[in-house]
Amino acid sequence: MPTITVFDKSKLPSRHATEGPERAPHRAFYYAMGLTREDISRPIVAVATAWNEAAPCNIALHRQAQAAKVGVARAGGTPREFTTITVTDGIAMGHQGMKASLVSREVIADSVELTVRGHAYDALVTLAGCDKSLPGMMMAMLRLNVPAIFLYGGSILPGKFKGRDVTVQDVYEALGKYEVGEIDLAELEALEKVAAPSAGACGGQFTANTMACVSEAIGLALPGSAGIPAPFETRDKWAERSGEAVMKLLELGIRPRDIVTRKALENAARVVAASGGSTNAALHLPAIAHEAGVDFDLFDVAEIFRSTPYIADLKPAGRYVMKDLAEVGGVPLIMRALLDGGYLHGDCLTVTGRTIAENLEAFPWNPDQDVVRPVSDPITPWGGVVGLKGSLAPEGAIVKVAGLKSLQFRGPARVFDSEEEAAEAVYNRRYREGEVLVIRYEGPKGGPGMREMLAITAAIYGQGMGEKVALVTDGRFSGATRGFCIGHVGPEAAVGGPIALVRDGDVIRIDAEAGTLDLEVPEAELAERRAAWKPKDTIYGSGALWKYAQTVGSALKGAVTHPGARGEVVAYPDL
Repeated sequence: MPTITVFDKSKLPSRHATEGPERAPHRAFYYAMGLTREDISRPIVAVATAWNEAAPCNIALHRQAQAAKVGVARAGGTPREFTTITVTDGIAMGHQGMKASLVSREVIADSVELTVRGHAYDALVTLAGCDKSLPGMMMAMLRLNVPAIFLYGGSILPGKFKGRDVTVQDVYEALGKYEVGEIDLAELEALEKVAAPSAGACGGQFTANTMACVSEAIGLALPGSAGIPAPFETRDKWAERSGEAVMKLLELGIRPRDIVTRKALENAARVVAASGGSTNAALHLPAIAHEAGVDFDLFDVAEIFRSTPYIADLKPAGRYVMKDLAEVGGVPLIMRALLDGGYLHGDCLTVTGRTIAENLEAFPWNPDQDVVRPVSDPITPWGGVVGLKGSLAPEGAIVKVAGLKSLQFRGPARVFDSEEEAAEAVYNRRYREGEVLVIRYEGPKGGPGMREMLAITAAIYGQGMGEKVALVTDGRFSGATRGFCIGHVGPEAAVGGPIALVRDGDVIRIDAEAGTLDLEVPEAELAERRAAWKPKDTIYGSGALWKYAQTVGSALKGAVTHPGARGEVVAYPDL
């Protein structure tokens, strides 16, 4: 049993809702829910989840929240659970619903902030399972800056098909094979039934698992907590420990902004690069930094990616899934290799109250495995994700090069003004080997919502054209995307960036080794096109997507929608 600290409620936010005769009406609501005066006198701790029945990523979160509440209560707090939304990319992919995905990150952060503010909660435990809910929860933790801890809901177990491990990525790529007659409908349907056999987020090093790794590397989650698959009951022990740990953070007065420093963000970027993680991390890390008041944009992320060895052999480029990593040491194994190789800041504080280096003393290197290599023997000497910059992307772009045979590509553009236009051409094979497919007006503002395009990229791979064409967009790609696929091109087309000026046949040159993305069109010609350019009309004239488009910034800074910690006058817990 943890030692229970007696807290001075006069110094906690919940005093505004629980203390003094004038709060009798407020306490009446707590009594109505079965709480006692003793319960009300303790710190009130929010337990926030993104539980829903939209997808397997989220269905285990409610169970884990109950365990987290046990931990909070055991350590002397009174837990109060609530849920927020999540948009699951696997369901939203390939149609207009994907426009809601990135927007949901902001809604998650906003809704957690408003719930905690409105009810004057003292601390926060967040649980998330699907892509945007992980950064959304971490952003809320930093925005509120109350003692807080993050817990990943866990990854899915791998499916089995014809004797091999499969993930949902295989289904997307099988669709491409079906469309070119390589497999029949019966095989496609057989695969779809076994590819996702349990609760949990997609098993490869896609966006959810990438951001789960970030939660440990950045110090906001307990070391070792991210790897265990969602169905395993051992996850509940991690939830209980997280509940206990947040009470210790409250006792010590450690807040998220004490943990998420520039060096912590660099650690997170290192782990993303070393694991061949999702390009979406280059969007989410700047957004998390923004909530902490730290300058850390796409170029900062890309610089770290460029100088980090790629050492974890994880899907989609590699052989293994998150379950395999967990069985040989989990995220701490990657961090151990990086720390031993001099790539991590070991002095960064974490939610344990100890530093990264102190935490990793409990996780020695495991030589009897081949999931993670030492930095002295990397898969490649630099990261699996690379930043690009050039005349086509003055504000940068990002590409996942893990597994690519060549790091250069040059070819004529084939331009599409929406994902739907590109999808129709791809599915009907109206494109040629050697071309650079350009998909524009899909950025944060222009989409609106910066859609992912796994369906298109997987279809291209399924058609056997995965590295025979390149794809460039101001939108995004899934962490499961493979091939020469460049996203986050900025400035985006909707604000008149160079990508808006590209025409069919223009030559685009990509050099991931040099970090460049250039449009081989004379500046005089571009100036004429720029003078004639007009913004594209949108069909979203109201609602959440319209509102998002009015406030969202560039991908360079994380596609954020408010001034962040630098605009804050008084932090929530100090009101």
